[in-house]
Amino acid sequence: MPDDAPALRALLSATGGADPGGEARDLLASPAFARLVGALEADHDRFVEQLIALTQIPSPPFGEAARAAAYAGLLREQGLEQVETDAEGNVTALRPGTDAAAGVIVLCSHLDTVFPAGTDVTVRREGTILRAPGVGDDTRGLAVLLAMARALDAAGIRTRAGLLLLASVGEEGAGDLRGVKHFFRANRWRHQVAGFIAMDGIDPARLVHGAVGSKRYRITFRGPGGHSFGAFGLVNPAFALARAADDLGRIRVPPHPKTTFSIGRIGGGTSINAIPEEMWMEVDLRSASAEALGELEARFLDIPPQAAADENAARDTARGGIRVEVKQIGDRPAGTTPRDSRIAGVAAAMISAQGYVLKHEASSTDSNIPISLGIPAVTLGTGGSGGREHSLEEWIDVERGASVKGVATALGTILTLAGIASN
Repeated sequence: MPDDAPALRALLSATGGADPGGEARDLLASPAFARLVGALEADHDRFVEQLIALTQIPSPPFGEAARAAAYAGLLREQGLEQVETDAEGNVTALRPGTDAAAGVIVLCSHLDTVFPAGTDVTVRREGTILRAPGVGDDTRGLAVLLAMARALDAAGIRTRAGLLLLASVGEEGAGDLRGVKHFFRANRWRHQVAGFIAMDGIDPARLVHGAVGSKRYRITFRGPGGHSFGAFGLVNPAFALARAADDLGRIRVPPHPKTTFSIGRIGGGTSINAIPEEMWMEVDLRSASAEALGELEARFLDIPPQAAADENAARDTARGGIRVEVKQIGDRPAGTTPRDSRIAGVAAAMISAQGYVLKHEASSTDSNIPISLGIPAVTLGTGGSGGREHSLEEWIDVERGASVKGVATALGTILTLAGIASN
């Protein structure tokens, strides 16, 4: 498929040019923005109802289908066009622009939560506080996309570029961004994308333009095993793993760009009185710099074979030596959308113009993938406040004023980038 949006994509990537601060002030003072805020305020109760309903549809890792189906239904009911579910389970819907050549700006929120099947996701409401696993991350984002589309309709606002709503699968944990990876690999809309905005996280002052990349590995050491007393002296996979873990812990990483490593899980063995036949660990390596992450990865990958060799040299290999398997289980690319690019500059200006104290941040979100492909992308907060995400005590505050202001801020960024065709 030919690329239908090179001009707008280049504009959103470009530095210099228009004054984003002036654009933000002009939009905030316009009758169109006033209508938009009024529409969001009038729609707030419906927004909260949909947020609660979506939260109460379990969407565990690799089990997003029920929520996806319900979300597709809401998109159709709302009159959005070309509502589709792709082969990976992503749901897309189009709000057409007036200029087909401008392509589309993707507005993305993820369907999955970190919570396993069987988790109680019943929403408990205490005034304006909603408590439930996944209520903020990222179910609020899904409800915000619906509210944005309704507000644009109610305010009579059309955009030059189309707005493609994307509800993605596999953003969390072991999902490894599989939904957005598939979108840019095979979805029919991929060549028409001019820009990408993920709606993820609550804080409306937060602008994520740095993509924290990660490399994740499962390292398995195997040996002959045996009785802890009778076979004492044989090579032991646990000792090899301990050597590898210790060597990883001694790596020095740069504080800037922040680069990290962690062993998240360790397992193996059959009994306290047996030399294990197998021991494994899962390792997470991260950095906002692709170069720093690559250097850390290279240093780490030298460790497991050396740990196996050291154990084989230290103990008896008559019944077989230590063997090591290195399996990559996650790969999120690192990268940056420059602060002075148009997409980041407009977002920063709008956040500041709304009175928030702007926070430039790097994180791991669905935006990692378009950033790695050279497509201008940022991640914005969905508004309001909340806390305890990724825990059973997750909560958000849906007080009308703060919630509407946060959504309106993100919409102001979207309108500036997509271009208002008519008021």
